[in-house]
Amino acid sequence: MLCRADNSRHPGLLVSRQHEFHESAFEQKIEALSTKGSYLVAEVNGEPVGHALLEPLGLESVAHVFTLTIVVHPGHLGLGIGTALMAALLAWADRTLAVEKIELRVRETNRRARILYARFGFVQEGRFEKRIRLPDGSYLADISMARFPQPE
Repeated sequence: MLCRADNSRHPGLLVSRQHEFHESAFEQKIEALSTKGSYLVAEVNGEPVGHALLEPLGLESVAHVFTLTIVVHPGHLGLGIGTALMAALLAWADRTLAVEKIELRVRETNRRARILYARFGFVQEGRFEKRIRLPDGSYLADISMARFPQPE
């Protein structure tokens, strides 16, 4: 939770704003993911510096599609944390039959993340113009990307 709250202070990194984080809702999500998805935390010296999750969509007709979220604390970018989280999540996805497609959305300005996703086989599926409104009133587009897991 610490990483998401800290990242929310940097406009455009996350959709959620700092006041929109509710620890109890996040704890419930982690509990649900223990049986229906995957949730990972990266630590450095016992402190959380990132987390990632794969969460299935809720309806039966789209339950084969999982949404990926990955967050690395701004003070720990460029250290391979995102790569390690991504590799572990995708290894889980590739051995989990329920996962047939992984989707994500990433800010158009987040070049580092887009390169990471492409390196792991994600392709751009679309673009959502003016999807994110920043506190200053300006907008960012979101890029939709997807990956189709390959069984091991």
